[in-house]
Amino acid sequence: MTNTPPSIQENTPETPIDEPQPSYTKLAMRNMVRKGGTSLKHFFLTTVGLLAFLIGISYLTR
Repeated sequence: MTNTPPSIQENTPETPIDEPQPSYTKLAMRNMVRKGGTSLKHFFLTTVGLLAFLIGISYLTR
């Protein structure tokens, strides 16, 4: 067996922490940029779905 270093460095007591962990927001923004149009498509579909739901509920309860 070869001892290859892991691709993701774990924070253990033996490994020093040189830089702080990126925030959740930073990771989410990086993921959105990497995926490109897929995130925008999902955002707009979610927006349209939520608006349709709210309009449908308001129509049924008028």
